[in-house]
Amino acid sequence: MPVTNKDLEAELGYVTNPAEQQHIRSLWDKSDPLMQDISVSLIKGDNNRVDQLTKEALEAGFSANTILDDGLIAGMAIVGVKFRDNLIFVPEVLVAARAMKAGMAHVDPILSASGIEPVGTVIMGTVKGDLHDIGKNLCIMMLSGSGFTVIDLGVDTSPEEFIEAVEKNEAGILGMSALLTTTMPNMGRTIDAFEEVEMREQVKIMVGGAPLSQEFADDMGADGYGKDAISCVELAKTFVSPDTEPSISPVG
Repeated sequence: MPVTNKDLEAELGYVTNPAEQQHIRSLWDKSDPLMQDISVSLIKGDNNRVDQLTKEALEAGFSANTILDDGLIAGMAIVGVKFRDNLIFVPEVLVAARAMKAGMAHVDPILSASGIEPVGTVIMGTVKGDLHDIGKNLCIMMLSGSGFTVIDLGVDTSPEEFIEAVEKNEAGILGMSALLTTTMPNMGRTIDAFEEVEMREQVKIMVGGAPLSQEFADDMGADGYGKDAISCVELAKTFVSPDTEPSISPVG
């Protein structure tokens, strides 16, 4: 059903890009009002409310996947857009992340016990010299919720550490983040390092971060650019399923 929650409708008003608005709104097209309530509570960072509503949803017979997709991930999509557009800042993102974890505490054990194979393995890290990780952590949360196994290398990650992690975990996707313009070139150096050890063809490399653009990603030789957490997940999905078209086109 369409969005019926007034608070959620108000939150959608912060998504000004028409394509993004349409895509995010479609996440609730067929969802129950209870899922919309979970999304709004997550966006507001009300972890107690998310905890309560998630338990209610499971008791009402909603599947763990439905709660994850239509409630938790859908809500976090708006958090990601608001953070990218400087409408909210680190404290609000951390509070929303805590709320998502409150819901995940109930659905994660169910999903783990289901024995569903991961969609793919993604190595994530902030590049050498950069200590910023909020955007990266948002991407990790969204990727994990979308069925990917994610290995987080943290911040200040060297090319050698990226290479070792890809090799050790047999990962098909590598995601690099940077917030400082001074550390952006380290993305190119990391890609060059993969070329030098003849591993470049084994892994798809995506990059993201506030100062980046599609043009920069192309110049560095990356396989893709994600301007926010939603785009990051869409991009990763296209890497594992080449026939999948991104719902939102990257904006350079």
